[in-house]
Amino acid sequence: MDITAPAASALQLIVPGQASARLEDTLRYALDGLTYIRAAHIKELRPGPVLFAAPIGGSGVNFELYRLIEEMYRAPLSLAGCVGGVIVDGDGELFTKSVSRLLLFSANQQGCVFPGQPLVEATGSLCNFTTRAAVGHSDKLAAYHLAARQLVGRVLAFQRPQKKAPKLLVVHTGNRQTSNTMTLWGMVKAHLPSGMRIKEIALRNGAVADCQGCGFTACRHMGEEGNCFYGGVMVDEVYPALMDADALMLLCPNYNDAVDANMTAFINRLTAIYRTTRFYGRALFGIVVSGYSGGDIVAKQLISALNMNKSFHLPDRFCMLETANDPGSIRHVPGIETRAADYAQRLAAHLLE
Repeated sequence: MDITAPAASALQLIVPGQASARLEDTLRYALDGLTYIRAAHIKELRPGPVLFAAPIGGSGVNFELYRLIEEMYRAPLSLAGCVGGVIVDGDGELFTKSVSRLLLFSANQQGCVFPGQPLVEATGSLCNFTTRAAVGHSDKLAAYHLAARQLVGRVLAFQRPQKKAPKLLVVHTGNRQTSNTMTLWGMVKAHLPSGMRIKEIALRNGAVADCQGCGFTACRHMGEEGNCFYGGVMVDEVYPALMDADALMLLCPNYNDAVDANMTAFINRLTAIYRTTRFYGRALFGIVVSGYSGGDIVAKQLISALNMNKSFHLPDRFCMLETANDPGSIRHVPGIETRAADYAQRLAAHLLE
């Protein structure tokens, strides 16, 4: 990604807490030659590109970062119009991903859009950069610096891929007769404009064999042909539909604070075509209905699996999160029709010219 790509406004940098020497060196490399503004609080940010750079030590606890997240929620839609990227730098081997998911989820809930692969995480040992360093014939620290610079480039260059008749692929595993998640999707769908072209694919009753971890070369070779060793509905229906789509919508009832087995298998099986095709130009949407609580956990799973790893970008408030238990009870949740209509409107605004 060319870091000189034009931006609508200067990059804004926000570093909660005391940055380590390694993080400061990384930021100097990533921002070299760029004009940027360093902000201390959410209220100082304006619509435009923003880079969050968070040191988390070895415990994963940065009180200034949590104050920053609290500030986001105290000012609803405080990040509307922002396009974000995240760097998290830790002293240990744990917590970089979980802290990043919380920050991305919270910022997205307040209106921040994130391009595909919006995270650069650095563990204490930098072992997570071993492969990048080998591919780039460099050391791990240099690979970290380069990844941060490339992230800034993605943030500055991001543009919504709007079209006159965008295609939305909807993947679900639910029963239309009993699933509150499916019912909620029907309510959202009813408010989408006719210009949207929608394709739905059901993955039920073990329809998707999970990925068994073929070797890299075999997986890449199959992916180059739009194929996968395990075949089935993923190869016959999902891969072609996804390659043709402008956005992906996942309908995810909360099963034990996780996506269900078929949806997990669907996500894992995307690896074959991801070997040869990146999804930066495709948006990710989600609808999550929980029986009791925990919808945010499922939304964060989608963020880490498909936005951080598989490069789908996150629109403003990408996921609709609701709570309903008994079959059909979603229809009686106060204000649900209004929220469904609002979500449909945001979805269409992101995709339509």
